[in-house]
Amino acid sequence: MTEAELIAFGLELTTLKRVPRSGWLLRGVPHVESVAEHAYATATLALALCDVLNASGELAAPLNAGRVLTIALLHDLAEARLTDLPGPARRLIPEDVKSRAEATAMASILAPLPSAERLLAAWREFEDDSTPEGHLVRDADKLEMMVQCTRYERSGVRGLDEFWAVMDAHVWYYPLCAAVYARLKAGRSG
Repeated sequence: MTEAELIAFGLELTTLKRVPRSGWLLRGVPHVESVAEHAYATATLALALCDVLNASGELAAPLNAGRVLTIALLHDLAEARLTDLPGPARRLIPEDVKSRAEATAMASILAPLPSAERLLAAWREFEDDSTPEGHLVRDADKLEMMVQCTRYERSGVRGLDEFWAVMDAHVWYYPLCAAVYARLKAGRSG
Protein backbone atom coordinates (compact mmCIF):
# COMPACT_ATOMS: atom_id res chain seq x y z
CA MET A 1 0.00 0.00 0.00
CA THR A 2 1.44 3.35 -1.00
CA GLU A 3 1.54 6.50 1.08
CA ALA A 4 -0.99 8.05 -1.30
CA GLU A 5 -3.36 5.09 -0.76
CA LEU A 6 -2.96 5.42 3.02
CA ILE A 7 -3.81 9.12 2.79
CA ALA A 8 -6.85 8.37 0.62
CA PHE A 9 -7.96 5.70 3.11
CA GLY A 10 -7.53 8.12 6.01
CA LEU A 11 -9.48 10.84 4.24
CA GLU A 12 -12.34 8.46 3.51
CA LEU A 13 -12.31 7.07 7.03
CA THR A 14 -12.53 10.54 8.56
CA THR A 15 -15.67 11.18 6.51
CA LEU A 16 -17.45 9.27 9.30
CA LYS A 17 -16.71 12.20 11.61
CA ARG A 18 -19.08 14.29 9.48
CA VAL A 19 -21.83 11.71 8.96
CA PRO A 20 -24.54 12.24 11.58
CA ARG A 21 -26.49 9.38 13.10
CA SER A 22 -29.71 9.91 11.19
CA GLY A 23 -32.16 8.47 13.72
CA TRP A 24 -31.27 11.17 16.22
CA LEU A 25 -31.17 13.86 13.54
CA LEU A 26 -34.67 13.05 12.28
CA ARG A 27 -36.02 13.34 15.82
CA GLY A 28 -34.63 16.81 16.28
CA VAL A 29 -31.88 15.93 18.73
CA PRO A 30 -29.43 18.85 18.96
CA HIS A 31 -25.71 18.15 18.60
CA VAL A 32 -26.17 14.71 17.07
CA GLU A 33 -23.31 12.26 17.43
CA SER A 34 -21.42 11.24 14.30
CA VAL A 35 -21.03 7.71 13.00
CA ALA A 36 -17.36 7.91 14.01
CA GLU A 37 -18.31 8.77 17.60
CA HIS A 38 -20.76 5.88 17.65
CA ALA A 39 -18.19 3.44 16.21
CA TYR A 40 -15.58 4.47 18.79
CA ALA A 41 -18.04 4.08 21.68
CA THR A 42 -19.27 0.75 20.31
CA ALA A 43 -15.71 -0.56 20.03
CA THR A 44 -14.81 0.55 23.54
CA LEU A 45 -18.02 -0.88 25.00
CA ALA A 46 -17.52 -4.14 23.08
CA LEU A 47 -13.99 -4.42 24.49
CA ALA A 48 -15.29 -3.92 28.04
CA LEU A 49 -18.10 -6.45 27.53
CA CYS A 50 -15.61 -8.94 26.07
CA ASP A 51 -13.34 -8.51 29.08
CA VAL A 52 -16.20 -9.00 31.57
CA LEU A 53 -17.59 -12.02 29.71
CA ASN A 54 -14.17 -13.66 29.39
CA ALA A 55 -13.46 -13.11 33.09
CA SER A 56 -16.85 -14.51 34.11
CA GLY A 57 -16.00 -18.08 33.17
CA GLU A 58 -19.54 -18.47 31.80
CA LEU A 59 -18.51 -18.90 28.17
CA ALA A 60 -17.68 -22.25 26.61
CA ALA A 61 -14.67 -20.59 24.95
CA PRO A 62 -13.21 -17.12 25.48
CA LEU A 63 -14.02 -14.41 22.99
CA ASN A 64 -11.15 -13.13 20.84
CA ALA A 65 -10.77 -9.50 21.94
CA GLY A 66 -8.77 -8.57 18.85
CA ARG A 67 -11.51 -9.81 16.57
CA VAL A 68 -14.15 -8.06 18.68
CA LEU A 69 -12.30 -4.76 18.29
CA THR A 70 -11.72 -5.29 14.58
CA ILE A 71 -15.38 -6.05 13.95
CA ALA A 72 -16.53 -3.12 16.09
CA LEU A 73 -14.24 -0.64 14.39
CA LEU A 74 -15.40 -1.80 10.95
CA HIS A 75 -19.09 -2.35 11.63
CA ASP A 76 -20.28 1.00 10.19
CA LEU A 77 -17.39 1.83 7.84
CA ALA A 78 -19.58 1.42 4.74
CA GLU A 79 -21.48 4.50 5.93
CA ALA A 80 -18.51 6.60 4.77
CA ARG A 81 -20.00 6.05 1.30
CA LEU A 82 -23.63 5.18 1.98
CA THR A 83 -24.25 7.50 4.96
CA ASP A 84 -26.34 6.40 7.92
CA LEU A 85 -29.55 5.45 6.18
CA PRO A 86 -32.55 6.58 8.24
CA GLY A 87 -35.20 4.07 9.27
CA PRO A 88 -37.80 5.32 6.75
CA ALA A 89 -35.30 4.77 3.91
CA ARG A 90 -34.27 1.35 5.22
CA ARG A 91 -37.91 0.27 5.25
CA LEU A 92 -38.18 1.13 1.54
CA ILE A 93 -34.91 -0.48 0.42
CA PRO A 94 -34.99 -4.28 0.23
CA GLU A 95 -32.55 -5.83 2.70
CA ASP A 96 -30.66 -7.69 -0.02
CA VAL A 97 -30.12 -4.43 -1.95
CA LYS A 98 -28.84 -2.64 1.17
CA SER A 99 -26.62 -5.60 2.03
CA ARG A 100 -25.09 -5.72 -1.47
CA ALA A 101 -24.45 -1.97 -1.43
CA GLU A 102 -22.72 -2.20 1.94
CA ALA A 103 -20.63 -5.17 0.83
CA THR A 104 -19.61 -3.32 -2.34
CA ALA A 105 -18.68 -0.21 -0.35
CA MET A 106 -16.70 -2.22 2.19
CA ALA A 107 -14.82 -4.20 -0.45
CA SER A 108 -13.91 -1.00 -2.27
CA ILE A 109 -12.86 0.91 0.87
CA LEU A 110 -10.74 -1.97 2.18
CA ALA A 111 -9.30 -3.05 -1.22
CA PRO A 112 -5.99 -1.14 -0.94
CA LEU A 113 -5.18 -2.71 2.44
CA PRO A 114 -2.93 -5.80 2.51
CA SER A 115 -5.42 -7.57 4.82
CA ALA A 116 -8.53 -6.52 2.88
CA GLU A 117 -9.95 -10.05 2.66
CA ARG A 118 -9.41 -10.73 6.38
CA LEU A 119 -10.97 -7.40 7.34
CA LEU A 120 -13.92 -7.93 5.01
CA ALA A 121 -14.44 -11.37 6.57
CA ALA A 122 -14.40 -9.79 10.04
CA TRP A 123 -17.00 -7.21 8.97
CA ARG A 124 -19.06 -10.04 7.50
CA GLU A 125 -19.13 -11.68 10.98
CA PHE A 126 -21.12 -8.67 12.19
CA GLU A 127 -23.36 -8.48 9.14
CA ASP A 128 -24.11 -12.19 9.09
CA ASP A 129 -24.34 -12.66 12.87
CA SER A 130 -22.11 -15.66 12.28
CA THR A 131 -19.70 -15.78 15.24
CA PRO A 132 -19.72 -15.17 18.99
CA GLU A 133 -17.56 -12.08 18.42
CA GLY A 134 -19.98 -10.79 15.78
CA HIS A 135 -22.85 -11.41 18.20
CA LEU A 136 -21.09 -9.44 20.92
CA VAL A 137 -20.47 -6.48 18.64
CA ARG A 138 -24.12 -6.54 17.56
CA ASP A 139 -25.15 -6.41 21.24
CA ALA A 140 -22.61 -3.65 21.92
CA ASP A 141 -23.90 -1.67 18.91
CA LYS A 142 -27.44 -1.76 20.31
CA LEU A 143 -26.31 -1.05 23.88
CA GLU A 144 -24.23 1.93 22.78
CA MET A 145 -27.26 3.35 20.98
CA MET A 146 -29.29 3.06 24.17
CA VAL A 147 -26.53 4.59 26.30
CA GLN A 148 -26.54 7.51 23.85
CA CYS A 149 -30.35 7.63 24.05
CA THR A 150 -30.04 7.81 27.84
CA ARG A 151 -27.53 10.65 27.55
CA TYR A 152 -29.85 12.57 25.21
CA GLU A 153 -32.85 12.06 27.48
CA ARG A 154 -30.88 13.15 30.54
CA SER A 155 -29.99 16.36 28.70
CA GLY A 156 -33.68 17.09 28.20
CA VAL A 157 -34.42 15.56 24.79
CA ARG A 158 -37.88 14.01 24.61
CA GLY A 159 -39.65 11.89 22.01
CA LEU A 160 -37.20 9.00 21.99
CA ASP A 161 -39.63 6.36 23.31
CA GLU A 162 -39.58 4.62 19.93
CA PHE A 163 -35.93 3.61 20.48
CA TRP A 164 -36.82 1.95 23.78
CA ALA A 165 -39.82 0.18 22.25
CA VAL A 166 -37.66 -1.26 19.47
CA MET A 167 -35.01 -2.41 21.95
CA ASP A 168 -37.64 -4.00 24.19
CA ALA A 169 -38.26 -6.44 21.34
CA HIS A 170 -34.54 -6.99 20.63
CA VAL A 171 -33.19 -10.47 21.32
CA TRP A 172 -29.84 -10.15 23.10
CA TYR A 173 -27.13 -12.72 22.43
CA TYR A 174 -25.53 -12.37 25.86
CA PRO A 175 -27.44 -12.24 29.18
CA LEU A 176 -24.95 -9.62 30.43
CA CYS A 177 -26.02 -7.29 27.61
CA ALA A 178 -29.70 -7.91 28.34
CA ALA A 179 -29.05 -7.08 32.00
CA VAL A 180 -27.21 -3.86 31.13
CA TYR A 181 -30.10 -2.83 28.88
CA ALA A 182 -32.65 -3.63 31.62
CA ARG A 183 -30.65 -1.51 34.09
CA LEU A 184 -30.46 1.37 31.60
CA LYS A 185 -34.21 1.23 31.02
CA ALA A 186 -34.98 0.98 34.74
CA GLY A 187 -32.94 4.13 35.31
CA ARG A 188 -34.97 6.16 32.84
CA SER A 189 -36.65 9.20 34.31
CA GLY A 190 -40.15 10.24 33.38
